[in-house]
Amino acid sequence: MAKREEAVNMTEQFAEFKELKDIDKGTLISVLEESFRSVLSKMFGNDDNFDVIVNPDKGDCEIYQNLEVVEDGEVENPNKQISLSDARADDDPDCEVGEEHTRKIDFAKFGRRAILNLRQTLASKILDLQKDAIYNKFKAIEGQLVAGEVYQVWKREVLLLDEDKNELLLPKEEQIPTDIYRKGDIVRAVIERVDNTNNNPKVIVSRTSQDFLRRLFEQEVPEIHDGLIVIRAVARIPGERAKIAVESYDDRIDPVGACVGVKGARIHGIVRELRNENIDVINYTNNPQLLIQRALSPAKISSIRLDNENMHAEVFLRPEEVSLAIGKGGLNIKLASILTGYSIDVYRDVETETEEDIYLDEFKDEIDEWIIEAVKNIGLDTAKSVLRTPREQIIDKADLEEDTVDNLLAVLRAEFED
Repeated sequence: MAKREEAVNMTEQFAEFKELKDIDKGTLISVLEESFRSVLSKMFGNDDNFDVIVNPDKGDCEIYQNLEVVEDGEVENPNKQISLSDARADDDPDCEVGEEHTRKIDFAKFGRRAILNLRQTLASKILDLQKDAIYNKFKAIEGQLVAGEVYQVWKREVLLLDEDKNELLLPKEEQIPTDIYRKGDIVRAVIERVDNTNNNPKVIVSRTSQDFLRRLFEQEVPEIHDGLIVIRAVARIPGERAKIAVESYDDRIDPVGACVGVKGARIHGIVRELRNENIDVINYTNNPQLLIQRALSPAKISSIRLDNENMHAEVFLRPEEVSLAIGKGGLNIKLASILTGYSIDVYRDVETETEEDIYLDEFKDEIDEWIIEAVKNIGLDTAKSVLRTPREQIIDKADLEEDTVDNLLAVLRAEFED
């Protein structure tokens, strides 16, 4: 009766294994066979002469032992050999000495110890498979957005459970400073990394990474999700402020307008998710001077001097624009540096303190608008900034003819001579 109950329990163990997710049938069969062979090897010294046939769909396993038929009284190893009379009595009346006799093994008859050994081996291998499945699943989606329910809040981290009850860890350093978590809350984050020390996978999620902001925009802005708009650069100081540079592959789409949405509808949802983190969206450009100019918005720049080799920029502004460029607590200039990849130093434009400068847009009556735009696109917004820039640099960077640049300089000089 006891063996009968053990056999039932063994079948239940198969059933439990069969229900595991993310484990393919081939792996299932392989591991079950390996578990049986491991136990057989311990019992008989080795498993070389055993055939193990696993049927996970039915929840059973057939075991056959292959024995060499020898003369009666000459059996030296009963695990490898069988006497002729025993083989013929074992439903093989026509067998002869030297042939192979195969007999079916009832594993349940090996007793309680063997059954328990099998179940422990299976449980260990099942646990390893589950760990491998979790690691592979989340490793493949690092950087992607996930949602989890707050299960427990500790001082240094928060434990989340996703819809499949997998554990996600949100460390303190990956939390937005103003975040408050309560048990049962649904929290969104990105998978920052998956650690697997000692085959014990830990899924670390983050709400402070740049990828989190990227994924939120992909979710809220269909044009980004569809690839019509591309996020070129992201800079964040979590919970405070962020800048994001976007570019459109379709000239008919305004990338900044699409990201902000009608009356800010799209960006407001992202701002709320980030605990009122202010987000500046700017148009990306390959022109570093113009990109720096846009990144330092809302400040208006007089001129920029670039050292591309060392990725350094010297930015000159009117005195009243300097504080705007730096921003509260230095956030604006810090984010601009992260976004553009340039270290940025800001200087007061001394000339403008003694003599007033004039924005190029004021010269539209005397200079063609396309020329003004070409010059502005290389980071020169004012007359003084153009006059301070070498003539050859304007010709090269703005891609203008020499006569056009000479005429431009003449008009600007005449303004100040008057």
